[in-house]
Parts: sequence; structure tokens; C-alpha cells
Amino acid sequence: MGRTGKMFASDHFDLKPDIVCIAKGIGSGLPIGVCVARADLMDWKPGAHASTFGGNPVCIAASLKTIELLENGLVQNSATVGAYLKSGLEKLMRKYDCIGDVRGLGLMIGVEFVTDRVSNKPAPELRDRVEVACFDRGLIILGAGTNTIRWSPPLILTAENVDVAVEIFDEAIAASI
Repeated sequence: MGRTGKMFASDHFDLKPDIVCIAKGIGSGLPIGVCVARADLMDWKPGAHASTFGGNPVCIAASLKTIELLENGLVQNSATVGAYLKSGLEKLMRKYDCIGDVRGLGLMIGVEFVTDRVSNKPAPELRDRVEVACFDRGLIILGAGTNTIRWSPPLILTAENVDVAVEIFDEAIAASI
């Protein structure tokens, strides 16, 4: 929720889903899941469905506050700061031939490592070295797939945080190639 710079990733496209299943993002860490659908699909009789965590008032309060925070600035921050982060990572792609692609929306961005942009051969060992070098410098990032680093920071990320993170990432790449 909100991570891609819109409330839902489907909002970026000409797509109107029949059903949306929501979990981690709505509870801010508390155990809650939500299934949202058009009224004509949700015509169950009362009692036809039950849930282990259904009706938990603490989780519901957390989800309502989460939605409020998202609607009152965090979604927009994800779009704005995410674009700034992506721009910084794209500058590094122009600097380093080992970055094959920078892709994503909002604060969900992937940086793909390759041996070079001519062959585009995956470079998983380099990705792993960069990940460890970032950790050693105080930046926690995660690998995804075989040769990509996934950037999915908190939605409260600031441009100043991005500047520090991109600088550390730059240093880590330089130390790893």
C-alpha cells in the first residue's frame, strides 16, 4: 500500500481489479489481512466466512491509522522521494557498466547487476559483494532474484536519506568491481 507512489500498484495502469487482497502494508506490522471486492462479488450471508484474526480491534485501529497516514502524505512522499531515488540510481547506472537496469515505481526499485551492458550477463557474485559492502558501510539492502538489489525503504524516507544511501551504494559498487 502506497509503496509504488499510488495507493495500489494497479492504480498506475488502466486496471480496475475485481478483488484486491491486502495484508502487510495495511496493518503496519500487526496481523491483519483484508479482501476488498465489488459489492456484487461480496454477497455472502452473515456467518458464511470466519477468520482467525477477524475483528481484532487493535489491528483494525492500526489499519485505519495506516490508511490515514498514507492518504495524508506517505503515498505522495513515496512517489516524490522514489523518483528522486530512482534518478540517483540511474546516475550510477551511467557511471558503472555493471548496472544493467534500474527499474521500478515509487519506493520499490530494482538495480540489476550484469558483467557488462553489451552481454547483459547476470552478475550474481558482484551483486552479493555490493550487498555486503553496503552492509559494512551501514546500509541494509536486499538481494532479489539472482542479480538484482531491491530498494524498498520505509515510506517516510527523505531526500536527505536518499543522498546518503546513494553515496554509500556508489562507494560499495566502486569497492566491489
